[in-house]
Amino acid sequence: MKLLHLLAMSTLGLVATCGSATAEPLKIAYSDWPGWVAWEIGIQKGWFKEAGVDVAFHWSDYVPSMDSYVSGKVDAVCMTNGDALVTGANGKPSVGILINDFSNGNDMIVAAPGITSVKDLKGKKIAIEEGFVAHLLLLTGLEKNGLSLDDVTLVNTPTHEIPRVFGSKAVDAIGAWQPSSGQALKAVPGSKPVFTSADAPGLIYDLLYVSRESLEQRRAEWAKVVKVWYRIAAHMNDQANIDEVLKILSSRVTITPQEYEPFLKGTKILTLKEALKRWETADGLATVLGSSKVANDFNLKFKVYEKSQDVANYLDPSLTRALATEMTD
Repeated sequence: MKLLHLLAMSTLGLVATCGSATAEPLKIAYSDWPGWVAWEIGIQKGWFKEAGVDVAFHWSDYVPSMDSYVSGKVDAVCMTNGDALVTGANGKPSVGILINDFSNGNDMIVAAPGITSVKDLKGKKIAIEEGFVAHLLLLTGLEKNGLSLDDVTLVNTPTHEIPRVFGSKAVDAIGAWQPSSGQALKAVPGSKPVFTSADAPGLIYDLLYVSRESLEQRRAEWAKVVKVWYRIAAHMNDQANIDEVLKILSSRVTITPQEYEPFLKGTKILTLKEALKRWETADGLATVLGSSKVANDFNLKFKVYEKSQDVANYLDPSLTRALATEMTD
């Protein structure tokens, strides 16, 4: 997942419109990550229409989805908490109104055969897109094992190119997120993850970020979107629905349900109760606020942006908390 590069804008296809054709819909850009592909459940089951909210979902690759948000083509975008800080630092602030998930294994440092641990990476070449969350994941893994970035050689590589570069044996290891991390594993038989986001749960949160203008003007509608999301999350967390869930998610990215299942397992979809805990005001990776502080420090250290961001301004737990109160009344 994931750093903003202001690339040429990609035209995003409208993949789903829910609700009345006469009202201007809320426009949400989303991309290929299990916690965001999950919106398909609400789309296909007609839950937005049931909730009385008109939503248009725009599907694209991750960076173009952020470009679309920055250019004002959509009202909201699915981003990591770290990348939301980057878009804000570059002039397009946003507010996270719900936590879809945290990465729980899908972001990986994958090493070639013969490398069995992070410590074995010392002196090795690692392909990674510098400034993205895989870079942060690598830094975290190295530090946990008594190493630093000075102990390895980084080969700055666009994430979509990483499986090919790894397969060419030009590097000893890579850092990427699904689906690129899984493709890298397939490209080099015998390769294995030596550190993943499951080893640092909460390092990478995935949220729905809304423009401040849209949230202020259409707050009641966004509250309905939040309510639909937690209906989706509850549906996904019920094991009785797993076959249907895998069928819907895999159809969006045109692979089989069996191929998609590991991706879903590597993503912790948060229930409403679990999300409330992650919204608490505390430092550390157990909260999205604490995690965002870590991301801010990383972005400053590697000069992704120059001015420290007030991370609390990027987070609004009030709609989630209001829903929880509504459901307990």
